[in-house]
Formats: sequence, structure tokens, C-alpha cells
Amino acid sequence: MQLNFDKEIAGRSVSLKLGFVTDPLGSRRAYNDPAVALMRAAQSHGHEVFAIQTPSLSWRRSEPGHVGGVFGEVLQMHLRPDDHDWYREVAREWRALRFLDALVVCIDPPADAEFFTATWLLERAEADGLRVVNRPRALREHSEKIATAEFPQFTPTTLITRHLRQLREFIDNERDVILKPIDGGAKVRVFRVHRNDRNRNAIAEALSDDGRRTIIAQRYLPEIDQGDKRILLIAGKVVPWCLARIPRAGETRGSLAAGGTGVAQELSARDREIAETLAPVLLKRGLLLVGLDVIGDYLTGINVSHPAGMVELRQQCGFDAAGASISAIERICGLS
Repeated sequence: MQLNFDKEIAGRSVSLKLGFVTDPLGSRRAYNDPAVALMRAAQSHGHEVFAIQTPSLSWRRSEPGHVGGVFGEVLQMHLRPDDHDWYREVAREWRALRFLDALVVCIDPPADAEFFTATWLLERAEADGLRVVNRPRALREHSEKIATAEFPQFTPTTLITRHLRQLREFIDNERDVILKPIDGGAKVRVFRVHRNDRNRNAIAEALSDDGRRTIIAQRYLPEIDQGDKRILLIAGKVVPWCLARIPRAGETRGSLAAGGTGVAQELSARDREIAETLAPVLLKRGLLLVGLDVIGDYLTGINVSHPAGMVELRQQCGFDAAGASISAIERICGLS
């Protein structure tokens, strides 16, 4: 289903060479991985699919008789429907990335030093003419948690700091809070802390490494029991369904990796208000594929490097977000 999105291009005669920058392929969970969904969609649209794993990204100065610029170990792939044996290797070689028509970044958090290095290298590839989705500079400048501070009208009561006294005062004032790092993946350490908890200060000290690491404190949102909603933005358009990730019993994290259950549902009026406000702003910065995290009426995260939820939405409500994403990439490559 392509509701409110342009239909797929009929009768394609042009095949694109689409690359996907990923973490190690062996770590991908094909049954719900957005990178795998995007690669499968690209192949189903008739395009050639290539994977470049982040550790192989490199740059070299051009020498006489050699092609310089950004290069890596490029794996040409044939995607399969079997989630346990989901691809076949067609060819593998080291080559400059400029042969691609577009390159899609699908890197899991955390945004560590190697993540930033990858964005710097990909920015050089972009300068050489390669289309990179999402744009490397935008990836680098949008921390998943801190980026929400640009839109305070949508965020819960929040403190971002590494100052322990500020954290103690915030807990005293808000009474019931969530403490979490500013980066990390789906299984990141998240703590719910009450004002009267005897271990509250110890938790803040441990999470902040005794004030050496900045963390986030937010007022606890009881609406988490109804799910941490993932809302997808594709090329500035809002997907009309979200995936509500409902925590398992005794858990404060709704992510599927932490044992949450994903339930597709239509967007609420507030969900639409948040998504439709952010969508054009983020698209203008070169963020074609975005996942917003919303709990209740509040924005809690902006995921720009690995927006999950595509597979579950297609399974539960028929919306092909991966296919819509590939159609958007086709348009920026001139197929229309």
C-alpha cells in the first residue's frame, strides 16, 4: 500500500546501482531489520544492490593511474526471502564508491568516534558527486536524543547535563524521572528513578561516570505503557501509521530489542502535529529517512541513521515503507 505516497515507477528500464553502508552483515536480524528491508525493496524495484561495511570505508589521495577518493570493500548482493539465509554474495572487490548512483546509510547507534569518522569520509564521497542518504553532515549534526532540544514545544520536562547537583535537584523537583545516556542502541541503559529511591544518587553517578559523561533526565511519562511510538518520515512525508513498541512487564524500555511488542496503529492528532512540523525542516537538511520517537504527546528521539519499524508496518497494516523509501531515492536519482 502506498497511501499518500507516489506510486512505484511503472515499466522501469533503468537499473540503479544502490549501495548500503551497514554494520557487519552477520549482526543484521533480517526478520525486522530496516537495512535488509531497504535492500530487498531495492532489488524488487529492479536495482543492483551493494553493501559496504563501515570498517572498510577508506580514503586515498589520487595518484597517476589510480582512482582516488573514498573507497571500500564492495559486496554485490542477491537478496533472498529466507530470514536465516537472506543473501548470496555475487561479487566482492575493493573499489571507489563513485560508481554508485546513490548510497544509503544504515548504521546502528551508538554515535561513537567511528560513526563520526564514517560521516566525514562519506561527506568526501558526497563532495565527489555521490548522492548519500541521509546526508553525512545531517547525520553528524542530529544526535538522536539531543536533537529533540530544537523542538522544545514537543518535548517532556528534560535536563541534559553531567553536573550531579543539577541531576539531584531535577530528581527532587520532578519526583519520578527517567535517566539515560545521550547515545547508545536499542538496549541502552535506561533507569526509572523515584525521588525517595535510596540508590538514586548512585545510579546518577554510575550512569554519568561520576560527572564525566553527559546524560539525560526526563520526567517519567506513564503513557509508555501504551507504547513508545516510532513514526516514519519519508522524503518529507509522514507515514500515516506508527509502530507502538509496548514494554514487557517490569520494563521501562519499549524497544523490540529489549523485549517490547510492536503494534501498528494510526497516528493521533498530536502525532501528526509533531511529525508534520518536523518533516519539512528535516528534509531541507538532507534527512530523507527519519524515525521519530513519541511517548504519549511528547517527542523523545529523532533517529536518522537506522529508522526501524518498516517491516512491522508492512506486516500489520500493509504499508510498504521500504518500497516508498526506494521510490523516493529513485526520484532524487532522476527516475520519475
